[in-house]
Parts: sequence; C-alpha cells; structure tokens
Amino acid sequence: MPRDPLSASSQSPYPAGQGARPQSPPRPALPVEEVLTLRIALGRDRVGTVPTRFRYEPERPYEVLVTFHLGRPDEVDWVFSRELLRDGLRGLTGQGDVRLWPAHCPCHGATLHLALESPYGSALLEASAPRVRDWLERTYAEVPEGAEPDAGPTDEQLSALLIGDLD
Repeated sequence: MPRDPLSASSQSPYPAGQGARPQSPPRPALPVEEVLTLRIALGRDRVGTVPTRFRYEPERPYEVLVTFHLGRPDEVDWVFSRELLRDGLRGLTGQGDVRLWPAHCPCHGATLHLALESPYGSALLEASAPRVRDWLERTYAEVPEGAEPDAGPTDEQLSALLIGDLD
C-alpha cells in the first residue's frame, strides 16, 4: 500500500506529541503614534485647537513624546513618562512643569487636562480621555507594563554610547 502523503514523517520538524510549532523570532516593537486635536485655553473665554502628535518609541520605553503643531515652522515637544500619562487619566498627578488630571466637560465628555509650565509660558490643554486611553493601551500592547527594562537599550549598548563607540 502506498504511503499516505499527508501523514507526518518520522523526521517531523515539530516536537512529537506536543503539537508545538517552531517559534518565529519575536517581531520588533513598533512606534505608536496618534494625532489628536487638543483644545487650548487662549484667554478667559477663548478656546483654540492645537493638532498634537502623541508618540511612543519602544526603544525609549518609559517616555511619551507629545508634539504640538502651532502652525509655525517650529514645533513644541514635551517629553514625560508614560506612567504619568496613565496616572493622569485616573486622577490628579504631576508636579512642576507637567500636571495632568481627568475631568468631565458637558460639551466634550470625558477629558484629560494637561497643564504645562516652562520659562516661556504656560498652557492649559484638554484632550479626549477615551482617545488618549486608546492610544496609551496600544503602547502597552507594544511594551507591557513591567517589560520596559527589556525593551530599552542593553547594558552593552549603553556602555558603547557612553564611551562613544557606536557603529
């Protein structure tokens, strides 16, 4: 009787009885980016909008980069911790230059307030809390909480950076 061409050979690439497939190499974590329109207080009764890019780089697993596009050739970047952003969605957090807190606006629903201070001025901004939360969850899908030490540069890469020996 001819051999069944669909039966597994004795030289099977899969471990017998375990049903396991060979593991493919893990995919590299990808940057997570979202552009949101934030509302900004321009005066006592005036509100404007600012297109704002939220960016997370897995190679810098503790940081969030927020870039404000002000309609000029330059942009304004703020860097703060992903943990600070997460905590700001839950309650008042931060001190000094960056403070965040959740709020509810009758017109816009659940919001996240960002109060920023710098030597050049201050700003009070408001973002959609669900949109920020969705973006933040995507960052945790790339680098889960607690896995940050494994996502950043290795000790060897940091040593090479400090001594200036990068390829």
